Amino acid sequence: MNEGFFKTVRLAVAILLSLLLAFIIISLVSKNPLRTMGLFLFGPLKNVRYLGNVIELTIPLIFAGLSTAILFQANLFNLGAEGIFYFSGLTAAFVAVLVPIANPFLHVSAAIAAGAVMGMVVALVPGYLRAKWNASELVSSLMMNSILAGVGLYLLNNVIRDKDLTEIASLKLAPSALLPRIIPRTRIHLGLVICLCFVAGVYLFSRRHRIGYLLRMFGFNHRFVEYSGFSSFSMIIIAHLLAGFIAGVGGSVEVLGMYDRFRWASLPGLGFDGALVAMLARNKPLPVLGSALFLAYIRTGADIMARQADVPAEMVSIVQAVIILLISADRFLHGLEERRILKKALA
Repeated sequence: MNEGFFKTVRLAVAILLSLLLAFIIISLVSKNPLRTMGLFLFGPLKNVRYLGNVIELTIPLIFAGLSTAILFQANLFNLGAEGIFYFSGLTAAFVAVLVPIANPFLHVSAAIAAGAVMGMVVALVPGYLRAKWNASELVSSLMMNSILAGVGLYLLNNVIRDKDLTEIASLKLAPSALLPRIIPRTRIHLGLVICLCFVAGVYLFSRRHRIGYLLRMFGFNHRFVEYSGFSSFSMIIIAHLLAGFIAGVGGSVEVLGMYDRFRWASLPGLGFDGALVAMLARNKPLPVLGSALFLAYIRTGADIMARQADVPAEMVSIVQAVIILLISADRFLHGLEERRILKKALA
């Protein structure tokens, strides 16, 4: 058993144990546990609309997972995607509301580009603090999230808020700035194509480009990268700029594809989701697709279960937490790994 196969088995066991725990909880709470579990596991497959919900939820998770995976590959534990998604989405909404462009292609491109640039600028702050003064990127990115939420809410309230609405929401986004729907009877939009292009692009960049290779090596041994002529400073900055760019595009695509107004009165919660997706994918671009789809599927199943049975959708949070605990626990299945290493050494 090689190391890659062992990690896959470890991940599969973690997921199975978390689903088993979910079934135990449902059995204790629900009056009809078999029907409730069936709704949770197979509900999203019942019709096209539910399947569409899974894909719609997968799109932002892919962006968040890719952004976080790049940072994790470089051994940088940054959770700034949370704030970048919010602020870049707001930036795209500003362009959609305040900048009159008649051509839909140009308007969408301008809004996404503005969000992407904003994402890079925001990501640069914790990146520079880490590269220049070795400040913890985890702490600075979490602080940045709080700052961005406050500043964003102020700008939303005072610049583009629709005063005629009781809820906190912007003026309507211009129709020319909205991403078109691509599958009938669902809300799946052009963002699906964009995020698939990003998955392919990040994969090729990390596998075929010199900088992508050095970023991966930087996570294993930063001295190796320095011997190659690149400073740790430049690697940290590049990783943060790339992650900020991807999260910025993700936030813009989510707002322009799913809403007719900017409606986020608080952070969307995608930073921690991105960390979970990246951990499930073991920080690799292509598996991000599967892990984002899995997370979207169980969340949609939990929503269906909550609407049609007697178990709340929050139950899925327990499943996610157990998966994170088991994957991040170094001692989980440690004995099996030790036997694998010993067997390999004696061979």
